Amino acid sequence: MSLDRFDGGVLPGAPEKPLNLAAYSALCCLVVLALAGVIGLVAKQPWLFPSLGPTVMLFFESPRQPSSRPLNALVGHLVGIAIGFLLVLAFGLMQQPPAPVGGLTPAYVAAGALSVALTTLVLTLVKLPHPPAGASTLIVSLGILSAPQEVLVMAAAVALVVVAGWALNRLLLGRRERP
Repeated sequence: MSLDRFDGGVLPGAPEKPLNLAAYSALCCLVVLALAGVIGLVAKQPWLFPSLGPTVMLFFESPRQPSSRPLNALVGHLVGIAIGFLLVLAFGLMQQPPAPVGGLTPAYVAAGALSVALTTLVLTLVKLPHPPAGASTLIVSLGILSAPQEVLVMAAAVALVVVAGWALNRLLLGRRERP
């Protein structure tokens, strides 16, 4: 498998051998997510949340996929977070306990299902797919992280992970021009 033709993902000069790619991907995922986690520990805020895992895996494991591009990740998560937040407001769930704590209610089912559907619709229409954004919108629409401050922290964490992933690849692999 050769990655000589870089199609716009995050990983332009990836190692070609599967073991080298696996080690590189694992190490980069560790570094980027640990950075988000350490900032979260220091700030006592949720800078590390489940949808960041598949995002960094895409960056480092599947660089040729359009969904691996930094723009797709940034727009995808921000759209998902915004839609999830709007649906929490629309369904009057802001003062309710999160679904995992208070139980799944019809309102949470509607908000969760609709949030993924709308996120998919918007990202498809703007041609910026990023499947992990479906997890971000569920995290918010199910009330897991839905307070305004938590939503802003989620957005900041997404930006950090996208920039850190891009910077790490540039630092370690340099830039290769497209043929």
